[in-house]
Amino acid sequence: MELKSAIIQLSREIGIDKIGFAVADNFEYLREGIEAQAVAGNQAGFEHQNLDERLNPDLIFKAPKTIIAVALAYPSKLTSRPKRTNYRRGQFASVSWGIDYHDILQTKIDQLIEGIKALTSDFDYKAMVDTGELIDVAVAQRAGLGFIGKNGLLITPEFGSYVYLGEIITSIELEPDQPISLNCGECKRCVNLCPTDALIGNGKMVAKRCLSFQTQNKGEMPLEFRSKIRTTIYGCDICQQVCPYNKGINSTQHQDELAIDLELAYPELIPLIKLTNREFKAKFGHISGSWRGKNVLQRNAIYALGNARDQTAVDFLVELYHTSTREDFKEACFWSLSLILNSEASAQQLLKK
Repeated sequence: MELKSAIIQLSREIGIDKIGFAVADNFEYLREGIEAQAVAGNQAGFEHQNLDERLNPDLIFKAPKTIIAVALAYPSKLTSRPKRTNYRRGQFASVSWGIDYHDILQTKIDQLIEGIKALTSDFDYKAMVDTGELIDVAVAQRAGLGFIGKNGLLITPEFGSYVYLGEIITSIELEPDQPISLNCGECKRCVNLCPTDALIGNGKMVAKRCLSFQTQNKGEMPLEFRSKIRTTIYGCDICQQVCPYNKGINSTQHQDELAIDLELAYPELIPLIKLTNREFKAKFGHISGSWRGKNVLQRNAIYALGNARDQTAVDFLVELYHTSTREDFKEACFWSLSLILNSEASAQQLLKK
């Protein structure tokens, strides 16, 4: 117990917002549901592909005893907006504001690991931040950080669902924490207000119907989703914004580390579309929303111009249609021009000139 208390105190000093401890038993109880989701075609395809490793810590770490789960709260609201310019702006979902959370949280986990090493010599570990084998929300729920809501996100009592998650599998045996008793009850706001009916209502979703997935998937976005992204070019916050547990929550304790740049959170659309690979990496490469590369975000930005009915973008879209070598860009230009001109025929006529 003394070691656990020391680790908790260390986490507070480092600036980790929540920490919990779970037994490193398997998560086999999740297998049936995950396999059913796969058969139904409801998975995104971004998941770790070896299901056995996702469910069994002992397959990815020798003799695991404890999983230390951590959470870092992030801001969900901006206190100001970027200045008005001649260009329409798009936006990134709040999860991508500021420096890539993988880097921020990994740094804190590394500091925690070094601190634990100073507390005990018997410490083997494997650390993960979001992209590891284990299912973060399942680990966090077992460790008592929060509960899994109907939208599939971990919801904490203090910070709502606006938290980044990570974990450390370790050989140290520490007293586990207990899952909390909170739940969604009869509330279905996230399910009912999801614009694409992506949420099933039991913590699972049809991932390919999620707007966050659509803004990250390559190629042409299916027609039914384009208008629903509005001017958001990465991610979707709707199921979080409508959640009662998130009402009034805006965690700003890490604003210095996250260093939110309004010009990146709400970028000018046309200048973004014009960026070269090198320019894109220099400007956006340090935020998590850049992980898919510039082409997907530029495609989304073209859709956003149409959704914004940006009359000033007509000449730009015509030129881009004729100069781009990407078929998804050309198709996006035609689609957006059709919206702006309120006519597919007018768009076709304009593009023939």
